[in-house]
Amino acid sequence: EVQIVESGGGLVQAGGSLRLSCAASGFTFDDYAIGWFRQAPGKERESVAGISWNGGNTWLADSVKGRFTISRDNAKNTLYLQMNSLKPEDTAVYYCAANLDLSTMRNVRSWGQGTQVTVSS
Repeated sequence: EVQIVESGGGLVQAGGSLRLSCAASGFTFDDYAIGWFRQAPGKERESVAGISWNGGNTWLADSVKGRFTISRDNAKNTLYLQMNSLKPEDTAVYYCAANLDLSTMRNVRSWGQGTQVTVSS
């Protein structure tokens, strides 16, 4: 059974930092691209960052470039999202997404339950 569990969300002031983690099990983690999406209240879910199976290729949304970094540790079956210089508009539920098409950030096979990130102004 595939299990994807996000952690690390919380409340932070604008300009602060958070690191999200995504622990995965039930599939061969290092066979697949994996990424982060987010959904703010009243908005559609959007892609934030993605990373290839070996970490060699990454993709970041324009809105987070220069502030967010995606990485993975295949030995620990864990994905990370380091978020710096957070802005109120980064407030959303952040979802870990496994086994996706990195070139399009679509066709996600498995989703986590999400972790709330709230950035106060």
